[in-house]
Parts: sequence; structure tokens; C-alpha cells
Amino acid sequence: MIYKNVMELKNSIGGILDLADDLTPKVIDEAELKSRVFEDIIETALFNEESGVRDLCNALIRSIAKDLGAFPASIQGVYEAMGRGEAKGFTVPAINVRGMTHIFAETVFKAAMKLNVGPFIFEIARSEIGYTNQRPSEFSAMICAGAVNAGYKGPIFIQGDHFQVKPAAYKSNPEAEIGELKNLIYEAVEAEFYNIDVDSSTLVDLDKNEISEQQRENYENCAILTEFIREVEPHNVTVSVGGEIGEVGKKNSTLEELEAFMEGYNNSLTAELKGISKISVQTGTSHGGVVLPDGSIADVTLDLETLGALSTTAREKYGMSGAVQHGASTLPDEVFNRFPEVGASEIHLATGFQNQIFDHPALPAELRDKIYAHLAEVNGDERKEEWTDEQFYYKTRKKGFGPFKREFWELDPEIKESIFADLQETFEFLFRKLNVENTRDITDKFITEV
Repeated sequence: MIYKNVMELKNSIGGILDLADDLTPKVIDEAELKSRVFEDIIETALFNEESGVRDLCNALIRSIAKDLGAFPASIQGVYEAMGRGEAKGFTVPAINVRGMTHIFAETVFKAAMKLNVGPFIFEIARSEIGYTNQRPSEFSAMICAGAVNAGYKGPIFIQGDHFQVKPAAYKSNPEAEIGELKNLIYEAVEAEFYNIDVDSSTLVDLDKNEISEQQRENYENCAILTEFIREVEPHNVTVSVGGEIGEVGKKNSTLEELEAFMEGYNNSLTAELKGISKISVQTGTSHGGVVLPDGSIADVTLDLETLGALSTTAREKYGMSGAVQHGASTLPDEVFNRFPEVGASEIHLATGFQNQIFDHPALPAELRDKIYAHLAEVNGDERKEEWTDEQFYYKTRKKGFGPFKREFWELDPEIKESIFADLQETFEFLFRKLNVENTRDITDKFITEV
């Protein structure tokens, strides 16, 4: 049920939540909350036509989560410990969530609780915010809703992934494009995204002779955006900021590029300000993998040796947690244990989970066909002449989550249960492979609620 207005919402939660203190809730009856009204609050946050009511419900969900012991947090403390060598031997999974977000998050939390996992991240990229129709306030609220439904208590790491400079827009009007990113960062921090990946690697110019000049616009803009984050972060929170030296899917990164970026970045950053805690690199992967004409994913040559060397230098020379691997969810299963072995600090996972949803036998064929028909009509101009249908739908179906948010919501509960039971097995597999099983003591030690 969607609450029509604030008064209807307040009337429904009487005796369940105490809203006496400026709508900062105290949960009186957790069982009644979950069984009777919480799903309605979530639905209202997603689908009420009035933005004010949606915003109120999003804030209410986050506040409920905090009152029940689950709180948005920065992973900075863990990453600083990794830089000092006090936490090691694992790679933090960063999971992009594109659809059915609160159920997806609930499933991740259940897997994490089962395996006693400490550090794991939920994230959404600048591009995903658009095509999944999830503004930061909604996204963080749905992650927190998943925590409430799972009964999770502890830190929730919510991350802005690839807050990326668009090169064409930057070339046309640099100040306007950086201004757009600042607006997005402000909106995200206000929604309690306390982890932000700045991606100005799109500005790297490999045509220049000197590596430092190739990286100049990258490190200068990363420093500008880092300083803005420090201006807008809460006074008692140090947002974990990431940088990037090589655009994913392009040329593999080198130690020389890492050093050139970091030297330029540190010299550009105002003295005494906290800098980045990790560095994203390119080692041979691409976002979503390379899809072949039959719809299968091509094998990739993954340069784990370089990833290890970059991670070691990032830690030992610059005090960061290590290097970050993007575009990894479609890699073969046997590869994942290698990331903690080479010291990668973080790994980004997205498309593989999307594939499990769209290709799951429980997903109704009529919904899939409806989404594909929409993509053919609305996104047909993205199709390359040589693509088969399999390649086109594989590359564009991520854009089906936003327009069909209501249809995914209305799926039969048994269908969603079947899909997410299999996804939970995947999360548990990845948590074990990335060696974050039984790491809860690490977040308990280095992360505190503020």
C-alpha cells in the first residue's frame, strides 16, 4: 500500500514508532513494524507521486535502521588499517545494485551475517543512478531497508561508484561538468554515502609524451573533487575517497602511471587534507565483460601480477589500502581467490548479478520480452551494426530496471524468493573466495558509529 500523504503515514505507525522528536523515530514494536507497515513505507518511498513524501519515507527508513543498530558508515578506518598492514589477507567486495534494491540488499546482508563478514560495500555509479531511476536518497534508504529486514546490525558502507567526469561535457565546459559532479557528490553525502569513488581517469591523455602530463587533468580534478568532499562531509565523518588512473576497458595501468598520478595529486591537494584511500586501475577487464555473438562472455587476459605490484606500491609508498579491480563479476569462478592473494583491496561486482536475474528460469518470460521490446524501441540507436540480438540485449538490459521498477516490485513473492535464494549462494561463494568470511572483528575494531 502506498501512503497518500504524511498524515496517513503517521496514523498508520502509531504505537509502532515514536516520532515525537522531529520525525526521528524510536522503534516501539519491531515485530509489528516488519509485519504490518515497513513494506508500505518502502513502497511509498519508491512510488508515491509526491517527491516530498518519498523523501520523508527515505529519511524515515534510514532513521529506523539506525535505531535498530544498522548505520551508514565510512570504510576509511579499515582502509587506513590496511595501509598500515594491520588488516590484510582479504579483498573487499563492492556490489552494484541495479534493481529490486531492498530485497537484493537484504540477501547480501543475510549472506554476510551467515559468514560473519565485516567489510562489504553497496554502490551505485553516476550512470546507474540515471538508468535505474535511483537517486542517492532512495538508494541508501533501500539498502538500509534491506538491513532492517535481514536483522543486520553494524556499519553499512554505501558508495558512489564511478562518479565520473564525462569527457565530451568537460571539453565543452570544464567548470560546468565539474560543477555537475559537485552537485552529485553533495546529494550523495547528504544521503549518507560516506564512500565516494572519483573517476577523472576519462581525462587521461595518452597522446602526450610525459606520463605526468598524461595524468595531469586526472590528478588535478581528482584533487579538486577530494577537497570538495572534505568541505561537505559531516564534521565527524571522514569520507573514504577513491581515485582512478586508468579507464576500465582501456590500456592496462603501470607503476609509472600510479606514481605520476600520486605525486601530482598529493602536490595538488591542500596540505593537511586527507587524500584518497585506494586507487582504481586497469588490468585487462571491462565493465560487463566482452559479449560474443552467441551471448557468451569472452575470456580475458587478466594481469594479476601488475595488480599485485600496484597494490603493494599503493600501500607501502602512499599508505593506501591498495589497488581496486573493476569489471570483475563476469570473470571465471576460479579467479576470485587470486585477488586477496595479490593484495587487491577492493573488487567491483555488478553485471554477473544482473545476468542471474535476467537469465533466471523463474523470471517470467513475458516480463523479459516486454523489457527487451522496450529496449529495442527506446535504445535501438545504441545498437552497433555488427551486433546480434544477444549482444544488443546483453549490453542494454541493465537499462530495463528503471522503467520497469514497478513490474519488478509486483513479481510474485515465490519468484523473487527463487531468484534471490540463488543469488545468496553466489554472494556466499564470493565472500569465501575473497576471504572476507569471519572478518567482522575487523569492522568492529576500526569502524565506530558516529
